[in-house]
Amino acid sequence: MSAGGDPDPVNHVVVVGGGTAGWMTAAGLASMLGPTGLRITLVESEAIGVVGVGEATLPHIKQFNDTIGVDEAEFMAATSATFKLGIEFVDWGRKGDSYIHPFGDFGMPNNGVAFHQYWRKFADVEETGPLDSYSLPVIASRMGRFQPPSDDPRSVLSTYRYAYQFDALQYAPFMRRHAEARGVTRVEGKVVSVEREPEQGTIRSITLEDGRSIEGDLFVDCTGFFGLLIEKTLETGYERWDEWLPCDRAVAVPCESSGPLLPFTRATADTAGWRWRIPLQHRTGNGHVYASAFTNDEEACESLLTNLDGAALADPRVLRFTTGKRRKLWNGNCVAIGLSGGFLEPLESTSIYLIQEGITKLLELFPSHGGYHVEREEYNRRMDLEFERIRDFLVLHYHATERDDSAFWNHMRTMQVPDSLAEKIELFTAHGHVARYDHGLFLVPSWVAVMIGQRMLPQSYDWRVDQLPSAEVRQHLAGLKNHIAKAAASMPDHAEYLQSYTHRRSAA
Repeated sequence: MSAGGDPDPVNHVVVVGGGTAGWMTAAGLASMLGPTGLRITLVESEAIGVVGVGEATLPHIKQFNDTIGVDEAEFMAATSATFKLGIEFVDWGRKGDSYIHPFGDFGMPNNGVAFHQYWRKFADVEETGPLDSYSLPVIASRMGRFQPPSDDPRSVLSTYRYAYQFDALQYAPFMRRHAEARGVTRVEGKVVSVEREPEQGTIRSITLEDGRSIEGDLFVDCTGFFGLLIEKTLETGYERWDEWLPCDRAVAVPCESSGPLLPFTRATADTAGWRWRIPLQHRTGNGHVYASAFTNDEEACESLLTNLDGAALADPRVLRFTTGKRRKLWNGNCVAIGLSGGFLEPLESTSIYLIQEGITKLLELFPSHGGYHVEREEYNRRMDLEFERIRDFLVLHYHATERDDSAFWNHMRTMQVPDSLAEKIELFTAHGHVARYDHGLFLVPSWVAVMIGQRMLPQSYDWRVDQLPSAEVRQHLAGLKNHIAKAAASMPDHAEYLQSYTHRRSAA
């Protein structure tokens, strides 16, 4: 508090912890608020390892990178990145099933009615084909094709977005260089104690192993699952969601690349969880997320190693976690970003998205002075919504299944889901409607992709579909399917485009 009784200005932000979360936070704050005179210090210890397995992203990462001034080609070269058009789900509805959750729409709406409603009316007609047939990013993914979206809204080539698949261990150093070039000060050292203000209980400073003390006005906890500030110091509390998402472990291992370089991530359902496959330029990232109540580490490792596309490049590494989130993501003068704030398994590549959203909302609500009650409450409200709605979407994947071949799937298929998800399922299965969010990550096409992809077909369709003659709708469906197939076939091979793009930009 200043001498006049007014709250002190926020002049210095201390980020505790590096890795993806820490350096993304530092880079975001420096790029957007550095010019205002805000001082940013990041404290990390080389002796403390990072998780470093989050390699798949959502399209929002491109907007974040663009906003803070990251050159795409430079970023992709530095992180061995590939392009990503969606996520393939194998064996989720039934064994042998496969569908792709695309980063784009299915068809085009007509008269205010979603495209999948027209498709549903004729879904039982053989020539209609699967809903996937009407998504350009799905067809392009299956063909291994890629090119950036068109800027022409009239073109079918404008109906999708893209993300990246990159080496997380290379991404943090890249963001560090970006942040330091914009004035972030890095301090090497291990935090051994945290000092709090005696009256407010907020954090005043941190002390390092060598005795140095670093004071700050606002602290960002990026210390991973440990939660040094948000939990060990402030005792914020943790809201567990393992009753709905019981997977609590993951084993990860990289392997040699094999086969074509595909522009999508793959998630294959296993007997007690699922396995990921993420193709990078120099290798393939692999992992197995599983529930220890239904299998053990040895069986999970064996399943992962048996299903690798190429030779393993390291020993499997087991990670343990509890799905959920802190009761407050912003507590006092401390904001938890990344694993310190919560963890939702990487089924839909949301880990880095939640880091990015934490940073973005902090930037939007960044306080000029201390005592920021209103900003803190709004931040927590909006981040709670993000976490809860992602949670529901992940639970949907497990619950919308016909699999009965293991105790795990029997449990997931028959469990009671959150009321918020049960309501969405009931609405969709009746007439194919998806309740829209004012705030939240996954929009209508995402819910449609998973529900229909996992055989949760609506019993009926929107009655407004019948306003158009059936012959006209069927003709439109056939023409659209053919048009999308031709457009996808005209796109370059993903690997060839990637090589040409990076070479072209490097030469420039």
